[in-house]
Amino acid sequence: MEQAREKGRRWVISTREEMRQAVIDVAREASRKVSIFTHDLEPGIYDDPDFLEVIKRLILSQAYSRIRVLIADPTRAIKNGNTFVHLGRRLNTYIEFRHVREDLRTHAESFCIADETALVYRLQANRWEGIVDTYEPAVAKLYGTMFDEIWTASEVEMEFRQLGI
Repeated sequence: MEQAREKGRRWVISTREEMRQAVIDVAREASRKVSIFTHDLEPGIYDDPDFLEVIKRLILSQAYSRIRVLIADPTRAIKNGNTFVHLGRRLNTYIEFRHVREDLRTHAESFCIADETALVYRLQANRWEGIVDTYEPAVAKLYGTMFDEIWTASEVEMEFRQLGI
């Protein structure tokens, strides 16, 4: 366990600003993929210019990079617009959005995983309290497996293609 702490750092977040910075820090750890499970693409977090810059750099530096986003309730992002969604439209071979299947929307958590090693995790998506770790492969893999299961079950629906998500 001590060896793992030498490779990364862990901290607790409790505010919107800490969440914004944590997502940027975790995304910077990615060398090939980022997986995001969100309820509404939290405005000010996933459309932050610094976060978008990290995502663009990842995509431009790695030919096989992949950004996957599961959204439980995309209504606000559709209604108000979202720069992450617009970036995804332009870079649609690298960034993919899926709407969580209705029977799987019972998950209250929200998380962002980089390369199955780093993650930001909030137990309640409607609260900013959470934990961040830049090197915790076992936990990241656990949530990555859950993400993959929901991802597979939540196919892209035609209406979201028309709406741009």
